[in-house]
Amino acid sequence: MAKRKTPKAEKVVDLTPKAEKITDEQLNNVQSTVKTMDQLTMSLGRMAVQKHALLTSLQTIQTDLDNLRGEFIKQYGTDNINIENGAIKYPKENGEADKKD
Repeated sequence: MAKRKTPKAEKVVDLTPKAEKITDEQLNNVQSTVKTMDQLTMSLGRMAVQKHALLTSLQTIQTDLDNLRGEFIKQYGTDNINIENGAIKYPKENGEADKKD
């Protein structure tokens, strides 16, 4: 076997006492940070629930609008309605309606 070029290190025993707790300032800082993180996470969860409820409401309103459009088509033959004044814009039939004789 080959000889070691560097001598074997002797075991060093650390006799300094190790801390058992972090400082009160560090503890307050970490507690405050975790509390803020928890609050933000809860806020995000609430916003996700609100978003879901809004999307569901939007889908319901879209279905209602589609039903109204179907009623307009059935009753008036078109769903082209001016929502400002209620005027119905009928489709031109083969260009006959605007012909001037």
